Amino acid sequence: MIEYDEEFRKRFPNLAREIEEGEFLRVEVEKKRGRFQGYTPGVIDFLNRCSTEEEGMEIIRYLEKRGEISSDYALRLRVQLLKHGIRSFGPKREWGYYK
Repeated sequence: MIEYDEEFRKRFPNLAREIEEGEFLRVEVEKKRGRFQGYTPGVIDFLNRCSTEEEGMEIIRYLEKRGEISSDYALRLRVQLLKHGIRSFGPKREWGYYK
Protein backbone atom coordinates (compact mmCIF):
# COMPACT_ATOMS: atom_id res chain seq x y z
CA MET A 1 0.00 0.00 0.00
CA ILE A 2 1.28 3.45 -0.89
CA GLU A 3 1.39 5.87 2.01
CA TYR A 4 0.89 9.59 1.62
CA ASP A 5 -0.16 12.48 3.80
CA GLU A 6 -3.19 14.78 3.87
CA GLU A 7 -1.32 17.40 1.85
CA PHE A 8 -1.02 14.94 -1.04
CA ARG A 9 -4.71 14.06 -0.73
CA LYS A 10 -5.67 17.77 -0.80
CA ARG A 11 -3.44 18.61 -3.78
CA PHE A 12 -4.29 15.48 -5.80
CA PRO A 13 -7.73 14.24 -4.70
CA ASN A 14 -8.46 12.23 -7.86
CA LEU A 15 -5.08 10.56 -7.87
CA ALA A 16 -5.44 9.70 -4.17
CA ARG A 17 -8.86 8.16 -4.86
CA GLU A 18 -7.53 6.15 -7.80
CA ILE A 19 -4.63 4.88 -5.74
CA GLU A 20 -6.93 3.89 -2.88
CA GLU A 21 -9.27 2.07 -5.25
CA GLY A 22 -6.39 0.40 -7.06
CA GLU A 23 -7.87 1.31 -10.44
CA PHE A 24 -5.08 3.63 -11.55
CA LEU A 25 -2.32 1.10 -10.99
CA ARG A 26 -4.10 -1.69 -12.87
CA VAL A 27 -4.78 0.50 -15.89
CA GLU A 28 -1.24 1.85 -16.00
CA VAL A 29 0.25 -1.66 -15.82
CA GLU A 30 -1.97 -2.79 -18.71
CA LYS A 31 -0.95 0.25 -20.78
CA LYS A 32 2.74 -0.35 -20.21
CA ARG A 33 2.52 -4.10 -20.72
CA GLY A 34 0.34 -3.94 -23.81
CA ARG A 35 -2.48 -6.32 -24.59
CA PHE A 36 -0.30 -8.54 -26.79
CA GLN A 37 2.76 -8.82 -24.58
CA GLY A 38 3.93 -12.40 -24.59
CA TYR A 39 1.64 -13.25 -27.51
CA THR A 40 3.23 -15.29 -30.30
CA PRO A 41 1.52 -14.64 -33.62
CA GLY A 42 0.58 -17.63 -35.74
CA VAL A 43 0.25 -18.14 -39.47
CA ILE A 44 -3.24 -16.58 -39.58
CA ASP A 45 -1.94 -13.47 -37.81
CA PHE A 46 0.76 -13.14 -40.47
CA LEU A 47 -1.73 -13.73 -43.28
CA ASN A 48 -3.94 -10.98 -41.89
CA ARG A 49 -1.05 -8.53 -42.39
CA CYS A 50 -0.85 -9.38 -46.11
CA SER A 51 -2.37 -7.20 -48.80
CA THR A 52 -2.23 -9.68 -51.69
CA GLU A 53 -2.56 -13.39 -52.35
CA GLU A 54 1.08 -13.40 -53.50
CA GLU A 55 2.20 -12.12 -50.09
CA GLY A 56 0.06 -14.80 -48.46
CA MET A 57 1.69 -17.54 -50.54
CA GLU A 58 5.11 -16.23 -49.57
CA ILE A 59 4.21 -16.35 -45.87
CA ILE A 60 2.87 -19.90 -46.15
CA ARG A 61 5.95 -21.04 -48.09
CA TYR A 62 8.30 -19.41 -45.57
CA LEU A 63 6.60 -20.89 -42.48
CA GLU A 64 6.43 -24.34 -44.10
CA LYS A 65 10.12 -24.20 -45.03
CA ARG A 66 11.05 -23.26 -41.45
CA GLY A 67 8.96 -26.15 -40.11
CA GLU A 68 6.60 -23.84 -38.24
CA ILE A 69 3.59 -25.32 -40.05
CA SER A 70 3.16 -28.81 -41.47
CA SER A 71 2.96 -29.53 -45.19
CA ASP A 72 -0.65 -30.68 -44.78
CA TYR A 73 -1.64 -27.45 -43.05
CA ALA A 74 0.26 -25.41 -45.65
CA LEU A 75 -1.67 -27.18 -48.41
CA ARG A 76 -5.03 -26.42 -46.75
CA LEU A 77 -4.02 -22.77 -46.35
CA ARG A 78 -2.99 -22.56 -50.02
CA VAL A 79 -6.28 -24.08 -51.17
CA GLN A 80 -8.28 -21.60 -49.05
CA LEU A 81 -6.14 -18.72 -50.30
CA LEU A 82 -6.62 -19.66 -53.95
CA LYS A 83 -10.35 -20.38 -53.66
CA HIS A 84 -11.43 -17.58 -51.34
CA GLY A 85 -8.67 -14.96 -51.31
CA ILE A 86 -6.48 -13.39 -48.64
CA ARG A 87 -9.37 -11.76 -46.74
CA SER A 88 -10.93 -15.17 -46.10
CA PHE A 89 -8.47 -15.45 -43.20
CA GLY A 90 -9.81 -12.28 -41.59
CA PRO A 91 -9.69 -8.50 -41.93
CA LYS A 92 -6.43 -6.74 -42.77
CA ARG A 93 -4.43 -5.81 -39.72
CA GLU A 94 -2.62 -2.55 -40.19
CA TRP A 95 0.63 -1.36 -38.66
CA GLY A 96 0.25 -0.80 -34.90
CA TYR A 97 -2.50 -3.40 -34.41
CA TYR A 98 -0.40 -5.39 -31.95
CA LYS A 99 0.49 -2.46 -29.66
